[in-house]
Amino acid sequence: MTDRTYPTGGEFLLRETAPADCFTPEDFDENQRMFAATVSEFVARHITPVSDDFEKNGNTTLGRQMLKAAGEMGLLMADVPEAFGGMGSNKATVMLVSEGVAWGGSFAVTHGAASGIGTLPIAYYGTPAQKAEYLPRLATGELLSCYALTETGSGSDALAAATTAVLTPDGAHYVLNGAKQFITNAAYADICILFAKIDGEKFTCFIVDLKSPGVTIGPEEHKMGIKGSSTCPIILEDVKVPAGNVLGAIGKGHHIAFNILNVGRFKLGASTMGGAKMTMKHAVPYTKQRHQFGQPLCSFGLIRRKIADVNAHVFMAESMVYRTAGLLDTAIATLDKGAPDYDLQGIKLVEDFSIECSMIKVFASEALAHSTEEGVQMLGGYGYCSEYPLERFYRDERINRIFEGTNEINRLLVPGMIMKKALKGELAFLQAARAVAEELTGMPSFVDPHEPGFLEAEAQQVTGMKKVVLATLGIAAQKFGLGLKDQQGVLADIADIVLETYACESGLLRAHKKAARDGQAAAEPMADMVRLYTNDAMEKVATLGRNVLGAACQGDELRVMLAGLRRLAKHEAINRSVLHDRIAQRAIDAEGYTVG
Repeated sequence: MTDRTYPTGGEFLLRETAPADCFTPEDFDENQRMFAATVSEFVARHITPVSDDFEKNGNTTLGRQMLKAAGEMGLLMADVPEAFGGMGSNKATVMLVSEGVAWGGSFAVTHGAASGIGTLPIAYYGTPAQKAEYLPRLATGELLSCYALTETGSGSDALAAATTAVLTPDGAHYVLNGAKQFITNAAYADICILFAKIDGEKFTCFIVDLKSPGVTIGPEEHKMGIKGSSTCPIILEDVKVPAGNVLGAIGKGHHIAFNILNVGRFKLGASTMGGAKMTMKHAVPYTKQRHQFGQPLCSFGLIRRKIADVNAHVFMAESMVYRTAGLLDTAIATLDKGAPDYDLQGIKLVEDFSIECSMIKVFASEALAHSTEEGVQMLGGYGYCSEYPLERFYRDERINRIFEGTNEINRLLVPGMIMKKALKGELAFLQAARAVAEELTGMPSFVDPHEPGFLEAEAQQVTGMKKVVLATLGIAAQKFGLGLKDQQGVLADIADIVLETYACESGLLRAHKKAARDGQAAAEPMADMVRLYTNDAMEKVATLGRNVLGAACQGDELRVMLAGLRRLAKHEAINRSVLHDRIAQRAIDAEGYTVG
């Protein structure tokens, strides 16, 4: 194991986290809150007035104007180092921006492509000269960027790219040929972070001037949703790119591609979580205004159940996002900010938390899907009509489960990265897994019952979930060996157990931190959501655990393992109706998402 003063990615499975060490939205300082207010002001001033033209008419040209306005208000510089005209903000602040911009609809995609994946490769991997040339102008919006990785024949399999680069005889330029597909902001970007294979073999990243001869921007794609965002192909025919525009090391483009995707997944998690809040803000007030059978919709039990379940999902997503932001900020704070490779060291630390980045992307995008699904249902027929915004939210959200690596790919990455870190000695996972396997086959312990403390039952369930992860992934690795990578159903089930565990613990820690700070009564709204969500999650974990064991074991061994799993997943029944009522009433009173 490496000598660290901070927890690394995936280590939450192996160690207890003190609530005081968990960053939560309640920890934002005044500057962060002011910055969030600036984002809200930007949306109200520059996006809301033209929303119909932007979203319904698909006027993608507005995206350029909005990016320029965002640059003037400082909303493109959060991630840019201070030395190059940016703010050098911490990850929690960057996530606040991503969350707030989500209220701008399609512009969230436009903004993320420009300020995130279109800028960060230069910030992290650029030479001093490249950073000086591009970053100050990207930070202000003078220069707009996009990111081109996907091709018609290579989506999730990015390294199968067919775009080529050949060095000219004088060594001054690379000549690029190929085509990129589904490129956000391509219609009006000035430069592009683009990947090609030198001599058809060495996967390499380039900074490409889109005004160069030989570059053709194809027509806008006609999309199901996010109609205000620009999405075009980029065709390259003998495009000369200066040799000095190679970004990072030749043949190492995959490091840039995959690490930038980690950041993109993290930011997309914050954005989709913000979108889920927005959905609640539009759906819940409707249930108060709309009457059926002489009563407001919000008085009916099944509507209240929907409101409560969505609220709890969003709470968990929010807790996961900002907990992870805190973990990253803690790790990055250990670096020497004056070191010449400070930014590169920073992205390597982000890579350490690739497990959490993938989990946040999957969980939050699916929380948004749940939110819009239930939001449309709460509005009934009106939810299906474009007169109401839920219809657009429903279409817009769908892409998030495809963006930044599909949710299927990200699910496979979660257990894969855990095992990779374990084999590299970065996580003491295998030892812990063996200990839990022995516990499953051993005699159960008998503990004297006592009156449980604040969220003690939920804390015990989270502990049980962690053991289920250790048991199922450990047994699967032992049974399938190197063939585990081909057992996608097993890996996906294990990934979902890990997701639920991280979600429940994140919400639990947040509620405990609130209770320690302001008293248990103040934390009860959070506690109710933890109780509701954790109970449902444990049911899911038990089923997923049985699925994995059923695939990996048989006969007497399976029966013994299943008996052990029942002990780990044991939990008492709760009165979900009472929890639904309490959580829903708070959201109804607040007319949207609330933590009380």
